[in-house]
Amino acid sequence: MKRVFLIVLDSFGVGAMPDAEAFGDAGTNTLAAVVKSSFFSRTPCLPTLAKLGLFQIDGVRVGPEEAGGAIGAYARMKEASMGKDTTIGHWEIAGVRSRQPLPVYPDGFPEEVLKPFMERTGRGILCNAPYSGTAVIEDYGEEHMRTGKLIVYTSADSVFQIAAHEDTVPLEELYADCRIAREILTGPHGVGRVIARPFKGQKGSFVRTAGRHDFSLKPPGVTMLRQLKEAGRDVIAVGKIYDIFAGDGITEHVYTGGNEEGMARLSQYLKKDFEGLCFVNLVDFDMLYGHRRDVEGYAKALYAFDEWLPGFLKEMKQEDLLMITADHGCDPSYAATTDHTREYTPFLMYGNGVKAGSLGTRSSFADIGASVLYYFGIKPAFTAESML
Repeated sequence: MKRVFLIVLDSFGVGAMPDAEAFGDAGTNTLAAVVKSSFFSRTPCLPTLAKLGLFQIDGVRVGPEEAGGAIGAYARMKEASMGKDTTIGHWEIAGVRSRQPLPVYPDGFPEEVLKPFMERTGRGILCNAPYSGTAVIEDYGEEHMRTGKLIVYTSADSVFQIAAHEDTVPLEELYADCRIAREILTGPHGVGRVIARPFKGQKGSFVRTAGRHDFSLKPPGVTMLRQLKEAGRDVIAVGKIYDIFAGDGITEHVYTGGNEEGMARLSQYLKKDFEGLCFVNLVDFDMLYGHRRDVEGYAKALYAFDEWLPGFLKEMKQEDLLMITADHGCDPSYAATTDHTREYTPFLMYGNGVKAGSLGTRSSFADIGASVLYYFGIKPAFTAESML
């Protein structure tokens, strides 16, 4: 029974791409920033990922190489799409290249978007600017609770985010408001994601809750997820994968509250019988540490994943394949912005029948999707080359 476990370490880049300067990200390197942290000056530096080949990837100049040679196949992945966000990165992994970047709103959303949104929701709005998700609720949360207006904000990503206190706007109403926004935000205003950002608490102690929900565009092309599903295989989404693909091509899904729960779900699915793909996003690297420019937190989270990984490898079955990659960078040491960074991503693959060694630098993340399909004997409906 063939199974592929594809893990996305959200934002784990391995060095600036040649066009990084055009994105304002020259010299960024998430991996290097983390390896040089004070945490790894006193702690073994990702020994399991090193064993799989992480530090032998093209262009990686930090960290310890595995003395006895890597046990996995490894590659450096180049993003062919014009972007550096979660949606575009995951879509390309699954085979869809985005030639045009999704729209962003550095000056806030225009009246042609906001007017119908306010009319249909019956609520006014606050903010309408790029903002930190934690700062925006501190700065506007009290006024939101007093007036009932929705906090609408964005980031450097293609997102329309709506924050609301759960005592002021019940979750189901917030989700309904997001669905309205999703219907409005199409065509030239087709942002990648509309995101519900509920929170609780009082001024000075507001906290975001686990009720976040993403309302994404459907991928504008055939993905390996859809091809697997149409071929009768299981496609299991863990974490925010279901939202990123708007459910397209997915047969089963479960949300998670962060990395720890994501890894626990992975361990559970490893013990279950299915034939197909288990596609997992571990979001904390990006959400809690990359965007917040927390180098030490990022290092500790990677170490926790590395410590968990040997138990997973030990329990893998004869026909299981493990693939580990990322969707973009988010260099926690980069002070110019708190945005994602335009970086190469790593690819590590392990399993019986996988030839250990370098797979070079690949021209597109889509080679991952092609490799998954190849393993199941399915010809990709997109242009890419299998690494198997």
